[in-house]
Amino acid sequence: MPNDMMTSSQRRRPMIRRASASVALHDSLRERILNLDLAPGQYISRSEIAAEYQVSLTPVRDALIKLEEEGLIHIYPQSKTEVSKIDLSHARETHFLRLSLELEIVSRLAAMGASAPVQPARSSLAQQIAAHDANDLSSFVRLDRAFHHALYEAIGMEALSSVIEARSGHIDRLRKLNLPAPGKSESIVGCHTRILEAIERGDVEAARAVLREHLSGTLAMADEIRERNPDFFVA
Repeated sequence: MPNDMMTSSQRRRPMIRRASASVALHDSLRERILNLDLAPGQYISRSEIAAEYQVSLTPVRDALIKLEEEGLIHIYPQSKTEVSKIDLSHARETHFLRLSLELEIVSRLAAMGASAPVQPARSSLAQQIAAHDANDLSSFVRLDRAFHHALYEAIGMEALSSVIEARSGHIDRLRKLNLPAPGKSESIVGCHTRILEAIERGDVEAARAVLREHLSGTLAMADEIRERNPDFFVA
């Protein structure tokens, strides 16, 4: 991972409209952090961000404040700003919350059986398979989140998906570090497929069992992932 905010190989980011500058900037920086393009512990220069995105320092400040609220950066007043390191305790708390919610979601959907409104989730899965086949890792990760968001939407609880997403930065980065592991992406696609199949045949227990297997895999590897990338983690 690069140590400097700007490198010669980076493309210049497209200009952001002023009216939505802080929101768009937050979303772009968040995606780069989750993709590890901005590495845990990496220094962030506000002036370089402003130049890169062609915005003033005000939206940069607003975007960074929101990222700090989400636990993705640390702002040290009058000193420096850096990407936060991965906190395994935070990741485990988020996993507990997400698992609790999604077990209930798949239970409700499976109780509907074949009438469950899971077509958006199936569409996301089809796109995710295509991204896997194209070796497009960034799209694969984005579509993984889209698949789960579609399950929340299916029972009218999409606002809860936003709550989980806002605090998922640590566990999402842990998953990104684990994703290149042999067979991991195939396992994700397989679990998504089996979850939908269990929902559509009305098998509540199977849907819950596959979801538990799916969401728990990365945390089971957490210590090994940290050993491979010690500089990325909170000591």
